[in-house]
Amino acid sequence: MGVLLYGVPAPGLIDVPAGAQQVSPLVLGSADLATLPDASADEAFVLAPGGTLERDYVLAQTLRALKPGGRLTAFAPKDKGGSRLRKVLEAFGCQVGEDARRHHRFCYVERPVRPARIAEAIAAGAPRVVPALGLWSQPGVFSWDRVDPGSAQLIVALPPLAGRGADLGCGVGVLATRILASPAVTALACIDLDRRATDCAAHNLDDPRVTVTQADVRRLDEAAGDLDFVVMNPPFHDGGHEDRDLGVAFVRAAARLLRKGGTCWLVANRHLPYEKPLAEAFAHVEVRSDTGGYKVVEARK
Repeated sequence: MGVLLYGVPAPGLIDVPAGAQQVSPLVLGSADLATLPDASADEAFVLAPGGTLERDYVLAQTLRALKPGGRLTAFAPKDKGGSRLRKVLEAFGCQVGEDARRHHRFCYVERPVRPARIAEAIAAGAPRVVPALGLWSQPGVFSWDRVDPGSAQLIVALPPLAGRGADLGCGVGVLATRILASPAVTALACIDLDRRATDCAAHNLDDPRVTVTQADVRRLDEAAGDLDFVVMNPPFHDGGHEDRDLGVAFVRAAARLLRKGGTCWLVANRHLPYEKPLAEAFAHVEVRSDTGGYKVVEARK
């Protein structure tokens, strides 16, 4: 195995050799870093995540997969964990070279023969049953260790649903668990871009009515249009930056997937301006609740 790449660096930020194997769970078709053999890769480039448990897990898994002496380049924006990379890598027993450019910090190490603490970091960032959820989850997944407040509000507002539906951006299956409580639901497609989320959802949603798929909602088959309902808490961050177009893309995808008369249930932060795309895509739109900074909308096609 040659070169590993975790994440999608901004163009021109760093030179990654052609043919590097992508191992980020947020990139469709990527390899699973956790399943790569020990000491099998020659070099790795890691755009380190910002969350502590997730970051340490990724760096530890990468060091495990590198051959002794293999080169690791780890980097991150200075204000999103880059300033802490050196200390983390030194705690793993690495000798660290460092530089900074374009608001990022870059750390260069060679994998020690016996890295320190990697087993502990891998265990701390691995999938597990989270007591607060009663579900499998993993650090790095959206709202991995608690029910997101928006989802909690949507759960309260949802009526019993019926027929065939989809949970777009399903995460580990919090909303899907509520949806499936209705025996009138005959099929539920659960879709998320994050492979960690879909792996956990597959554990959590042991129900013959469910299919779980890793996919980009923005690129779903536009020919579909036969669902009775869609439920979603759409994301509005991409790479740590607010991107309101993400939620708009989810609204349009829901409209494409629904039959005429089908219903979309959506929760969003109050400040997000989804009213116009909802009005353009649906025949009837009604705010069902607006409390705690979140709005729950029912939209009928």
